[in-house]
Amino acid sequence: MSLETAWLALLGLLLAGYFVLGGYDYGVQMLRPLLGDSARDETQDAHDAHDTRDALDAIAPFFLGNEVWLVAFTGVLFGAFPHLEGSLLPGLYPLVVAILAGLVLGNAAVQLRRRARGTRGRRVWDALIVAGGAVPAACWGLVVGLLLHGVPRRADGSFRVGAAEVFTPFVLACGATTLLLFAAHGAAFAALRAPARQLASRAHQLGVRLIGASGAAATLALLLTVFGSGADLTNRTAPVVVAVVLAGAFGAAWWSFAAGHPVRAFASTCLATALPVLLVGAGHYPYLLISSAGRGLDVDYAVTDDATLTILSAFGIFVVPTVLAYQAWSWWAFRGRAGHRHPRYF
Repeated sequence: MSLETAWLALLGLLLAGYFVLGGYDYGVQMLRPLLGDSARDETQDAHDAHDTRDALDAIAPFFLGNEVWLVAFTGVLFGAFPHLEGSLLPGLYPLVVAILAGLVLGNAAVQLRRRARGTRGRRVWDALIVAGGAVPAACWGLVVGLLLHGVPRRADGSFRVGAAEVFTPFVLACGATTLLLFAAHGAAFAALRAPARQLASRAHQLGVRLIGASGAAATLALLLTVFGSGADLTNRTAPVVVAVVLAGAFGAAWWSFAAGHPVRAFASTCLATALPVLLVGAGHYPYLLISSAGRGLDVDYAVTDDATLTILSAFGIFVVPTVLAYQAWSWWAFRGRAGHRHPRYF
C-alpha cells in the first residue's frame, strides 16, 4: 500500500470513528426530552430530577473525549491533503460553520443546564441541547449527500456549494438519514448505558421507530440514485457492496431494538453510522471530489508531497495508537451502566 492510500484510509477511519463516537453524543442530545420524565422534571429542582439526567449521564464520561477524533481528522486533512482542504472547506463554509456552532452550543448547554434555576430556564437549555445534537447530525448528512452527488466546480478549479445544491431531494434525504440514524444510535447507547430499566425500555421503543424512519430516508436516497437524480459515482461494484452491508446493518439494528438486545443494537448502529464514509470513499476512488461536469480532484493532486508524508508518517506512528489507547482506556474505565459504578456528571 502506498503512503497516499494509507493516509487516505486513515482520513476515512478518523471520520468514520467520529461518526460512530460523536454520533451517539448527538443522538442522546436529540432524544433527551423523549428519554426523560419531563413532567417530573418540571416539578422538581434540577439537582433532584433524576430521570432526564440519566440520558446525559450515559454519555458524560465520553462527551468531550469523542471530539478528539474530529480534531485528528482535521489535522490529517490539513497536513496530508492540503489541496483537498483548500478546495472543499471554502465551498462548504456555511455547513462547516453550522456544525461548529452546533458543537459549541450543545457542549455549553449540557454543561450549563444544571446551573439553571426554574423550569423555564431548564427548558431553554434543553432546547439548546437538542439543537446542539440535531444541527451537526443533519449537516454531516448534507455534506455526505453533496460529496456523493457531486460538487459544482468553477473555472479556476475550486468547488462551490450554494443553496441550489444543498436543497435538492437527494441531499436532503441524506441529511434526514443521518439525523434519524444518529438519533437511533443515541437510543442504542442510552439503552446500553442507562441505569433505569424504564429509560432503557423507552430507548428501545424509540430506536425501533428511528431506525425504521432512517431506513426509509435512505431508501428514498437510493431510489433517487437509481432514477438518475441522486449519487454520481465513479465506481459501481464497491458502493453496491457497501449499500448491501448498510441495509443489513439497518435490519439488524431494527431487529435488535425490537428484541430488546442493547449490545447488538449498538453494534449494528455503530456499523451503520460508519458506512456512509466508506460509501463516499469507495464510490469515488481515486477521486476525492467530483462534479457533474466531469471528474474533479483526485488523490494524486490532493495529497501533499512524499517528503511531508514521510515526516507525518513518523509522527502518526505515535499519535494514532495514542488516540486509540485513550479511547480504549476510557471505555474500559467507564464500562457498565451509568450511575452504578460511577457518579453523576450533569
